[in-house]
Parts: sequence; C-alpha cells; structure tokens
Amino acid sequence: MIIHFKELASKGTIRFQEQVDLGGEPPKKGSLLNYGPLEVVLEAHHKTGAAEVSGSLSIEVEQACSRCLTPVRQKLNIPFHETFVRVEPENLPDEDDEEEEDVEYVTEERLDLTPYLLESVMFAIPFVPLCDEACQGLCPVCGANRNTEACGCKQDKVDPRLAGLADFFKDQS
Repeated sequence: MIIHFKELASKGTIRFQEQVDLGGEPPKKGSLLNYGPLEVVLEAHHKTGAAEVSGSLSIEVEQACSRCLTPVRQKLNIPFHETFVRVEPENLPDEDDEEEEDVEYVTEERLDLTPYLLESVMFAIPFVPLCDEACQGLCPVCGANRNTEACGCKQDKVDPRLAGLADFFKDQS
C-alpha cells in the first residue's frame, strides 16, 4: 500500500480497502502459530503538508494457549491512526528535537504503509493468549492437559524450609 504525497494533495482523500498478504513478515515465534490475510480499511487525508491515515485493520491469528498449549484462533480488530509529514532530508528533525511522538517524518515522495501496518499488528497480538479464562493448564509432573483429564499426580507443595519437619514427623509414627 503506497501513498504518493502529490496525489494525496491533489485529491484530498484516498481510501484503501483491500486484503494485504503479509507473507513471511510476522515471525512465527513463541505462541504465534499461524495468521490469515490482513483486512485493511483506511483513509488518508491531506492536512497542510501531512498525511493523516486512519482506519481499521483486522486479522485472524492462531496462537498456542499459554497454559495448556491448545491452538487458539481469534480475530483481532485493530484501530490504526498515523500522521506522516514529508520533509527534505536536510530538514529531518533529530530524535531529541521531535516535539510530537505521534508524527512520523518521511523524506520520500511515496510512502509504503506496510511496515506501519505490520507494527500495529505485532503490538496487537496478545502476549499471553488463553483458550479460556478458567484454563487449568498442563500438569507439571506428567504433562497431561488438566482441562480434559485428571491425572492424579501428587502435587503437595512443601516449603523447603519446613521440609525437615515433615521428616521429623515421619519418624514419630
């Protein structure tokens, strides 16, 4: 998805509604198992030398539940809003001088939105996905999924500082 600043200035508004294939862009690391195409509905408005882009993104992702590792599919609806200001390379502000954090400065006449879309998607992916709030997870002893079966493993947690007392009472009986 490319925005040409001159075209935007002449038209005033440009609308985008398309499916974007992210290809191999989002890394399939950690809990992210799979993802579908990105649905993009955006409007770019010309505002006195700037391009204000807003709209929504939606994507279906599949992740492993952080407790039981069961695949979880969910659709993410992500709001998108960015403001891009075109400046000459010699007028590019220093990172310390940037007054507004919500403004991206670009030096080219054309702007590729794909990296900004990808960034929004990556920030929207849940960090700790759950198949259910009441998910019991995996047994730490035998590895059984406690949502589907009871394993019967003994999981008494004994404070290591008091473990000597347990041995003391065994000898008394």
